[in-house]
Amino acid sequence: MATDVIHQPEQQRFVAVLDGQECVLEYRLLPENGIDFTRTFVPEPLRGQGIAESLVRAGIGWAREQTFDITASCWYVGRFLKRREQH
Repeated sequence: MATDVIHQPEQQRFVAVLDGQECVLEYRLLPENGIDFTRTFVPEPLRGQGIAESLVRAGIGWAREQTFDITASCWYVGRFLKRREQH
């Protein structure tokens, strides 16, 4: 599923709106050029469609472009970071 992801830096989050419902990836900026992805949320009726993955890929891609040191207190984002380390 193609998902339009919008970055809302003033709210420190990435958002996709489907069927009038917000799906979000939230982050917080850390000292010394760090970023922590803190929460991913997709409403129950929209789960299983790859929306969270689209949000995470957009967020991590942006963070890499900004050369942030990336961490994740969100377990879902952590899975993507671990996968990247293994390759």
